[in-house]
Amino acid sequence: MNIDWKADDFEEKSKALDKNKPVYVYCMSGPRSTAASTKLQEMGFKKVYVMEGGMMKWRNADLPEIKKSNTVGMSLAHYNELLDSKTLVLVDFYAEWCAPCKKMEPYLKKIGSELSDKVKVVRIDADENIELYKELNVSALPVLKLYKNKNVIWENLGFVEEAEVRKQILQ
Repeated sequence: MNIDWKADDFEEKSKALDKNKPVYVYCMSGPRSTAASTKLQEMGFKKVYVMEGGMMKWRNADLPEIKKSNTVGMSLAHYNELLDSKTLVLVDFYAEWCAPCKKMEPYLKKIGSELSDKVKVVRIDADENIELYKELNVSALPVLKLYKNKNVIWENLGFVEEAEVRKQILQ
C-alpha cells in the first residue's frame, strides 16, 4: 500500500493497517520514511522497518526492483555530451518529490538565465534517469556538480544557498 507521508490523510490511511503486523517503510532517499516510521510507532505500530537510504541506495546496490515503466532515460554518453561546452556546466540532480530540490529550482533557473554566458544549467530528474544515476553513483538528493572542460570543479550534496552556487560559478 502506498501512503504518502506528506498527504493530509497519512494518519487516516495508516489506521487501516494492522498494528500487530510488520510494516515496511521506504521512500526515494530516506528522510521521509524515517519520519513516517516515527509517526507509525507513535500510533502504536509494533514492528516498523525502514529501508535505510531509500530506493536510491537500493538501486545503486543493483538490487532487484519491479518497475512500473520502461523509462530508459539519458545515457552516460549523452550526459558526457552535455558536458562538452565552452562555458561551465552546472548539473542539478533532482527529483520532483525532493523538498530541498524544489526550494533550489527557482534560483537555479534564474542563474541559468542571468548567467547564460558563463554557465549552462542542466537539470536531471532521478525518476526519469535511474540507470544514469547508478552509473554516476548519485545516491542522495539534491546533488549539484559544476564542470569546467568536462572536469568536476565543485560539487555539493544537499541544500545549498543561491549565494554559494553563484560564488562557485563566478570565481
